[in-house]
Amino acid sequence: MRDADIHVHRPARAALRKIIAVAALAAGLTALPALAGTASAAPAVRGTVITTASNAFGTSLVVGSGRFAGYALYFITSDHGSSFGCSSKTVKTPVGPILCTGPSGDNNAEWPAITTKGAPIAGPGVQKALLGTVKRSFGRQITYAGHPLYLFDSGPGQVSGEGWDEPSLPPWHGVWSLIAPSGLALPWIGTLTTTKIGGKEVLATQMITGAGTINFPVYSFSKDTAETTTCTGGCARAWPPVLTSGTPGLASGLSSADVGTLSAAEGTQVSYDGKPLYLFASEGLALTSGPRATGNGNGIAVDGGTFSLVTP
Repeated sequence: MRDADIHVHRPARAALRKIIAVAALAAGLTALPALAGTASAAPAVRGTVITTASNAFGTSLVVGSGRFAGYALYFITSDHGSSFGCSSKTVKTPVGPILCTGPSGDNNAEWPAITTKGAPIAGPGVQKALLGTVKRSFGRQITYAGHPLYLFDSGPGQVSGEGWDEPSLPPWHGVWSLIAPSGLALPWIGTLTTTKIGGKEVLATQMITGAGTINFPVYSFSKDTAETTTCTGGCARAWPPVLTSGTPGLASGLSSADVGTLSAAEGTQVSYDGKPLYLFASEGLALTSGPRATGNGNGIAVDGGTFSLVTP
């Protein structure tokens, strides 16, 4: 309808309602008949669309609508239910205050949440039954398979948040990963190498941090077997499994015959010499002589088992 039509029709419509009102009073009516087109229902709130896209690591979830359409989505292993490793409160650190998350578009947050006003909508490749929301201080954050979802990249089609490990600086105590349509992590292939802890050479894996790539020591759990991992649920949040999307690369001196994989609740877990491998979510980082891991998870007892550094 043109603007000119609106200016002509609105006065006529008002006059018609006045005539109806007078007639209704004369007839003793208690209600006025509704005039078609005089009122319209409030538009339904449309939720954020979540869809899929291919990238260098495979097919993962991305935002499918709105300002952040095409942006990759990530989750962190330390989030669970209403307990969030990636918190919405600013944390003081040796390098200054850091904020993990906030609403979509929060320029102060490292990992802004993807939020929605209506129920999230499943795009192509996304399982509707796995979509949900969780209430945060800044709004409703979208979840998938129970994992709250976050943004990180500066533009659509980019994937720069894969494989970040932030155990103590920043203190988000978890590993970031893309998320596959299955609801499992979509990890990179990864690399096994070595590092020195207390002058002793131990097995490690390369992970990304805000200070660059660091060789994080990996651990074995005494209750595991070569075919079975027993660290699940809360244990796996404190000790994220080393996951792979293929066969990890190896640094010089390590034997490919010792590398294996097994099926875990979180995805495909790497093993070495028959030992399923884990990272420690509270791994200490020493900032002197360059950032390096301290191996402070060695010897910690959990549920009747013990986590130990692995000798290659």
